[in-house]
Order: sequence, then structure tokens, then C-alpha cells
Amino acid sequence: LFPFLEKHLITGPPKVMWGKHDEIRELLKNSFEALESPISTAEEMKSIVQLILAPTVEMLDGMIMKEEEILFPMAMDTLTDEEWYKVYQETPEFGYCLFDPEDEWQPSGAKVEKQEYVTADAIRLSSGAFNLAELEALFLHLPIDITFVDKNDKVRFFSHSPNRVFERNRSVIGRDVRMCHPPGSVHIVEQILADFKSGKENKAVFWMSNFKGRFIYIEYSAVRGKEGEYLGVVEVTQDITQMRKLEGDQRLLSYEHK
Repeated sequence: LFPFLEKHLITGPPKVMWGKHDEIRELLKNSFEALESPISTAEEMKSIVQLILAPTVEMLDGMIMKEEEILFPMAMDTLTDEEWYKVYQETPEFGYCLFDPEDEWQPSGAKVEKQEYVTADAIRLSSGAFNLAELEALFLHLPIDITFVDKNDKVRFFSHSPNRVFERNRSVIGRDVRMCHPPGSVHIVEQILADFKSGKENKAVFWMSNFKGRFIYIEYSAVRGKEGEYLGVVEVTQDITQMRKLEGDQRLLSYEHK
């Protein structure tokens, strides 16, 4: 809902409510943690209710009031039927609250057009689009290495980031994937391909704990079309050496303290 309001230059209420949403999430988290902790006396329970649960319920009630008395009336007065239909179409991607509607809805007489945010030369995908320079840069900066092998077992693509774990050169394009592995492991590659094609498996995971001093995680995933048909396999490789050292939390707001 918020993106549609923003298109009408209504930004204040959504920003305020987004902040309140974050506060409520934190309160709910604290409430669950408090209720899951050992409670031995009635006084402890009373303290939890007064200090944690009651403020959480009060905040939730306040949010519902703001939605019903401010946000929703504002949205009803602002959005067109076409925009409401787009909200309706996109809602299943996030899920409904409390119930799933059984009947489909489309506003009568509303002309529903597909929203376009892209230029004519864009590479269009189901959830967005890139121009060629953006797509090249995206693969260049991803913190993972990607190699795609098509349904005929031919290497079709690899990302060429400067810090690839396993080096690739363009001569590999069109090569049978079996020829990209040492003879001693080809039978394993063939087994993975056979299992993916038959549908027996969809993923194969491996790791190396000391590859040139780095911990390397490798994941092969079957790529399937909308009808479940086998389209190929994607290999994703990542250096997770530093990730294995992480502790605690570092959230988005931590950035301002760097």
C-alpha cells in the first residue's frame, strides 16, 4: 500500500507508521522472549505483564486505530480502482492476515494496465528489468560466483567477478560440464545431473574447509521451469571464511555508528 500512496506524494503517514511497525516488532519479540523464560512466581508474571505485555498490547491497539481512522480512509480517498486492483494482485506474494479470500475481485469498468518502469532496451524479467550495463555490473558485484549449465549439460554462463573462487575463461562457454571436472570426479557430476533430471534431488551441497586458506561453500541447484521441467543447473560458490566468524547482530542501523 505504501508505494502507491507515495506515488500520490503522500509520504508522511507511511514513514511514521513504518517506524511504529518496527517498534511493535521489537515489543513482540521481547514479549515472546519474556513468556518463554522461566517464570516462578506470580510477582514475576505481574511484572512481565506491566512492563512488557501491556505496552505491547497498547501499541498494537494504537496501530490498529491509526490504520482504521487515518491510513485506510486516506488510501480509499486517494487510490484509484486500478491501483487498488494492483494492490490486490500483489498481496498474495506477501500473504493475507487471518484469512485467505476465496472469491476473486476485479473492479468493474476499471482499465488495468501493466505497470512499466523500464526503457525500451531493457532486459525484462517477471519481477523487474535491467539494461545490459546494469545486469553486467550486478553479476560483477555479487558476493557469490554463479555458473549456469543448461539442460544439455553445456556451460552457458558464468559470472566474472574479479575475486572468483574458481577461475573461468570464456572458452568454457558451450563446453560439456563433464569436461570441466577432473576425471576422478566425473562420475559424481554425472550422478548429480541424473538425479536432478529425474527429479530425485534438487540440491547438492559441498564445502572445502581449507582452500588456499579459505572456507568455500558450493551449492548446485536444479533449475526448473513453471511446469517443473528441467532447464539446467546453477552452481553457486561463496567464500564464507569471514561469515563463520560472525557473532551477535549487526543491523542496518548499525551502519551509522561505523
